[in-house]
Amino acid sequence: MCYPPPHKHRILMVSDFFYPNFGGVENHVYYLSQCLLKLGHKVVVVTHAYGNRSGVRYMTGGLKVYHIPWRPFYNQSSFPILYGILPITRTILIREKITIVHGHQTFSTMSHEMLLHARIMGYKVVFTDHSLHGFGDGGSIHMNKVLQFTLADVSQAICVSHTSKENTVLRSGLQPEKVFVIPNAVDTAMFKPALERRSGSEIVIVVISRLVYRKGADLLVEVIPEVCRLHPNVHFIIGGDGPKRVRFEEMREKHCLQDRVELLGAIPHTQVQSVLISGHIFLNSSLTEAFCMAILEAASCGLLTVSTRVGGVPEVLPDDMIVLAEPNPDDMVHAIQKAIYILPKIDPQIMHNRMRELYNWHDVAKRTEIVYDSALKCPNQNLLERLSRHLSCGAWAGKIFCLVMIFSFLFWHLLEIWQPADDIEEVPDVILSHNCDGDML
Repeated sequence: MCYPPPHKHRILMVSDFFYPNFGGVENHVYYLSQCLLKLGHKVVVVTHAYGNRSGVRYMTGGLKVYHIPWRPFYNQSSFPILYGILPITRTILIREKITIVHGHQTFSTMSHEMLLHARIMGYKVVFTDHSLHGFGDGGSIHMNKVLQFTLADVSQAICVSHTSKENTVLRSGLQPEKVFVIPNAVDTAMFKPALERRSGSEIVIVVISRLVYRKGADLLVEVIPEVCRLHPNVHFIIGGDGPKRVRFEEMREKHCLQDRVELLGAIPHTQVQSVLISGHIFLNSSLTEAFCMAILEAASCGLLTVSTRVGGVPEVLPDDMIVLAEPNPDDMVHAIQKAIYILPKIDPQIMHNRMRELYNWHDVAKRTEIVYDSALKCPNQNLLERLSRHLSCGAWAGKIFCLVMIFSFLFWHLLEIWQPADDIEEVPDVILSHNCDGDML
């Protein structure tokens, strides 16, 4: 008789960015969680409420999701309440018998707060940074200080590219040896090329992106008319929405390109593949990017990529699968012309097969396992040792960080008196087992 093995690790994924919202971070958390479940770990996700989606939900593979009944405050992030989240954090950690807390994304308020309280309670914590940030503007300075506070007491950290690692180490002051580089991946079973290649002389360039400044929307507005002027057989399909959409509509009117520039608006993630396979070239104009999963999805669908040479983008694809350009209109137009010239040499199916070998979520999960094992080996530290690390974060900021830690510690002990851990009912484990032949039961 075969019995299901016990869980290896009990992981709590925390992020404001999760399903039903779609994006790079959301997909990363979902696919990583699914693969960790298949590897025998217990995975629970905590995020805020999305519309009517509140409370506890279950997803594919038995993935359990806590939608805490708080609404997003700004850009899908919840309002910072600091100590207000401690009681529910403690309850979830005890109920689910969690051993590792894994937070995602610098802009996730919930991630920062729950990592803080988890470390106070003695849990091992891991943080994944998915973005690049600057050092000069007010918003970046504020977020860098918050990141420094969070990572001062983190067990291990993960970045999605080597460029992202350098950026995170500089912003947070974290020791480089504590930061692992694990790239994103792509679901090649979902993103497949078309069965038959489009015939005819028309060349379709696809853009799928949020229409915002950071994604290079203003750059695209200058590039598209020039490409259309130089190549009468080029047609643009633009998927995505945002505050810069009005500029694209004005550009179409000004240059009379209504029949050559198609604006699709926001596209559900389930329909992204059908849009990609309608094109030949994928265009990414981001001004900053830690990794860019959209490039992986496009390459998996057999599209040749043209992208700005920013952040971690040069690390994503081999040179023969991408044409890089500086983020200025002239160089972007030249790169698109180069891509059009080499397009006949591209075989979508060969590109898809290469992507299946290069990027695999199961490989990402196995590499993340190594990070978890390393985190569990980190020595336990008492409050005074952790306070000394926060005190070094700045003359005034360090003292404020220490006060935040002390109040969290006192509040935690007050909760221990008010509701002892033994009074909190633990959730029985539900393990998806395999039979002796390896089939899922």
